[in-house]
Amino acid sequence: MWQTVLYQPIVNALVFLNQLFGNFGIAVIVLTIAIRFLLIPLTLPSLKATSKMRELAPELEKLKKKHGKDKQKLAQAQMELYKQHGVNPASGCLPQIIQIVILIALYQAFNQVLKMDGGTINKLNEVLYPQLKLPLDAVINTRFLWLNLNQPDIFRLPGLSFSLPGFFLIAAALIQVISSKMMQPAVELSQKKAEKTETKQDDIASAMQSQMLYLFPLMTILIGYSFPSGLVLYWLVFSISTAIQQYFVSGWGGLEPWLKKIKR
Repeated sequence: MWQTVLYQPIVNALVFLNQLFGNFGIAVIVLTIAIRFLLIPLTLPSLKATSKMRELAPELEKLKKKHGKDKQKLAQAQMELYKQHGVNPASGCLPQIIQIVILIALYQAFNQVLKMDGGTINKLNEVLYPQLKLPLDAVINTRFLWLNLNQPDIFRLPGLSFSLPGFFLIAAALIQVISSKMMQPAVELSQKKAEKTETKQDDIASAMQSQMLYLFPLMTILIGYSFPSGLVLYWLVFSISTAIQQYFVSGWGGLEPWLKKIKR
């Protein structure tokens, strides 16, 4: 089922788009935009729910002050508030899971398509649709701009014993920070209010929320050291499209304080 539903369609899409444009990098970009478009019915409700939860932040703070010591009543009151405003706090879970599953399928597809020789072409042809089957001497050009999409986006400066992340890898991480900040604009506010609460649990929660803002981009860079840059290109384009969609749903969100500081 995994191969039929995800892996095989992605492999065929990559091969088809590469044949259509004659450039594997463009094929990755077009495939990413197509996947993003197909995920809109799932991601749009999630983004709207995030925007609504931001609007409910003052009400949630009131509930914390009222039921702070009784966690059971606090949870019940929060669920009632969510229900009253038609918000599902778990609505963002499914899109995230689907994105991870697609990322795994893409990783396998890239390994299959980019590392081709006579033997692997035969194996690749087993999952390709009849009209897309490749000759045994087929070669895919993995060059895109200055990247080799089959290799990690890293480089080494003279005199250094370790590699540094490349432009696309850093850009993917930065866009992820921007997108996350736009989606979670209440982080700074919750940190300030957590100092006034009687319990330490809000303090811990807000600190974890702030850490996650930078943890995932850092993980992107670390994982990108071993992933082919074609996958990094996918993640960069996907993150940019997420930020654009978030902007049209709720504006700059939590990025506004940063923008004000820059304008100063």
